[in-house]
Amino acid sequence: MMLQQRSKKILFYLFIFLMFGTINNKNLNNINLTKINKINVSGLDEKNNLELIRNLNFMKINNLFFLDNFKITKIISSNPLVEKYSVFKKYPSTLNIKIDKTKFLAQLKKDGEDYFLGSNGKFIKASNTKKDIPFIFGNFEIKNFFELKKAIDETNFNYKEIESLFFFKSGRWDIQTNSGVLIKLPKKNLKNSLELAFQILSNNTFKKVKILDIRQSKQVVVNE
Repeated sequence: MMLQQRSKKILFYLFIFLMFGTINNKNLNNINLTKINKINVSGLDEKNNLELIRNLNFMKINNLFFLDNFKITKIISSNPLVEKYSVFKKYPSTLNIKIDKTKFLAQLKKDGEDYFLGSNGKFIKASNTKKDIPFIFGNFEIKNFFELKKAIDETNFNYKEIESLFFFKSGRWDIQTNSGVLIKLPKKNLKNSLELAFQILSNNTFKKVKILDIRQSKQVVVNE
């Protein structure tokens, strides 16, 4: 009896396999039952959500089973506000896209216009300024900024306490804190230098410090 039931199951799955094997992708894509007729995008503001929906409308001729992931990625990634995204299929015919918006890490002038720098490494045009993120000055590369940001995040130094960042052609940074202290960093050993700066500035003995120069590995210069 058990053998008969197992044989029936095998025959059933074999039938399903053969049935779908006779239907190629093109034919399956033409089945109206699962053609995309609605696309939802969430996670950004209404204007950007609607713009992405318009750009993705070409998919409404496609079947929900066969998404063009390359085109989807290209279109969504073209929006600089996108950090990452997830695609959810709601059968029979709805495509839901959830977007995680990038975090604004800094603000700067670029080609005479105001921009935010996102955690995705992209520049986003800014219509206003934000008080809780620093300004960046100087001709820096994206990798230069993220090297500094990574070093800050790995120490006790609080990124939110930074008012401005200055990048120099030599490849090093200066930091201006919200309390008015200018910290001159070396080109290398950023993590150790930032931790040292934190320890010094946390000491009440140095609460009147205005300039902290730690560019030299064995020398710290403090100016009040």
